[in-house]
Amino acid sequence: MAIEVFNRYENKYLMNAEAFYRMYNCLTEYMELDAFNKDDKFYSISNLYYDTAQHTLVRNSLAKPKYREKLRIRAYGVPAADAKVYLELKKKVFGLVNKRRTALKLHEAYAFVRTGQAPEYRSGMNRQVIQEIEYFMSRYELRPMVYLAYDRFAMFCKGNRDLRITFDTNIRSRRYDLKLESGDYGEPLLEHGQWLMEVKAEKTIPVWLAKLLAEHRMYRTSFSKYGNEYKKSIRCANQERERVLL
Repeated sequence: MAIEVFNRYENKYLMNAEAFYRMYNCLTEYMELDAFNKDDKFYSISNLYYDTAQHTLVRNSLAKPKYREKLRIRAYGVPAADAKVYLELKKKVFGLVNKRRTALKLHEAYAFVRTGQAPEYRSGMNRQVIQEIEYFMSRYELRPMVYLAYDRFAMFCKGNRDLRITFDTNIRSRRYDLKLESGDYGEPLLEHGQWLMEVKAEKTIPVWLAKLLAEHRMYRTSFSKYGNEYKKSIRCANQERERVLL
């Protein structure tokens, strides 16, 4: 059964392709690829983020308060209407990331967020998570706001599944045609060849990893995919207004 509740610290690092390959090759001594990355192939993750008309959730997140939260539907690849997806509530409290999710069919997830009414419970759903998402949605008037997808390599530490490292590239987004089943396309969020590495651990990272990060001069950065997409959309809107006024 897929893990549905996560509590962990997440540190992020931006790098170019050369740095990615150096890190990846070094990590293979200590870590193994996720089962979805068989034959060294990417797997694609697509997300539909929800927010208010005033962009309340993303604007609050960018202000970096001690507590922040967001809601999304996550799928692997391009899902069909009856495919299994995950409705996820992600919170960050004093640096600790708490992610709670439940498996639903795509059409159920859409209806749940649109109406605020939970689908009829059945085996495979997480009743507690559904109740928490219901409460969260009762506090906001949410609408689909942005599609965001990327290609991923994921690795687990050998003998310690609590340590996970992911590499995401080809991050793409769109603010139209906001349905996961509509296809995997969008505008690039990063420059070509850039990678986002995330180190995810329930506790402190092992000494060998700290040394590896130091040797390769990897420095932590603050990078929210949704947050950076929002800032990019604001820049594009401002540029368009300036163009019209000229």
